[in-house]
Amino acid sequence: MRIVIQRVSEASVTINEEKISSIRQGLLVLASFEATDTVEDLDWTCKKITQLRIFDDLQGVMNLSVQDIEGEILVVSQFTLHAKTKKGNRPSYINAAPPDISIPLYHQFVETLSENLGKKVQTGVFGAHMVVGLINDGPVTIIIDSKNKDF
Repeated sequence: MRIVIQRVSEASVTINEEKISSIRQGLLVLASFEATDTVEDLDWTCKKITQLRIFDDLQGVMNLSVQDIEGEILVVSQFTLHAKTKKGNRPSYINAAPPDISIPLYHQFVETLSENLGKKVQTGVFGAHMVVGLINDGPVTIIIDSKNKDF
């Protein structure tokens, strides 16, 4: 799994000019899956997301998690996070899982993330053309790759 996390003061997903989901303070999570992703990858990533201390405490130090601030999470599927750009100018998405694998992984990811957060996670629509709006707070952007935990 490859995840991009953005700390936001608000974020939303619009499809065909209709806002389908939105959050206030919390995390916008862009998620991409590989065919080799496992339940262990999902569990590790969800725990990491909900426990990352990237929100300011009273002293202005990033020391609080999204759980600590009772924030919200919006998850958007984004297979392009697995783009390979080494060769030529047209990205290759060969490492992104095909829909028959990534759709169940996406739904399990959202469910596990909701369980870890302790409340419903908002989502986009898998495979749809979405307009994602956000106000990145900081800016704070974190990249997590379950296949490269040292990243």
